[in-house]
Amino acid sequence: MFRTLVKTGEIEADGRTYVACYFELRTARGARRFSCEIVLTPPDRIIVDDDSLTSLELRVARLVPATLASRRLAAGPAVVAA
Repeated sequence: MFRTLVKTGEIEADGRTYVACYFELRTARGARRFSCEIVLTPPDRIIVDDDSLTSLELRVARLVPATLASRRLAAGPAVVAA
């Protein structure tokens, strides 16, 4: 099972722009699945998947800012104040 790149885009969050790569995958039963990979820093990635590309794009738009905010909170007060 191989992923096929179907779309690339950009997501803006916290004043930065992140590249989003959308992939399609056929499951063993022939169903289509979509995933999106967002690289925050080279070793740090967010991967989200869904059954449809439209639904996936909406999820990514909500999850990327929320993920970045939760990471700032987890880092401690010095990072939150910055």
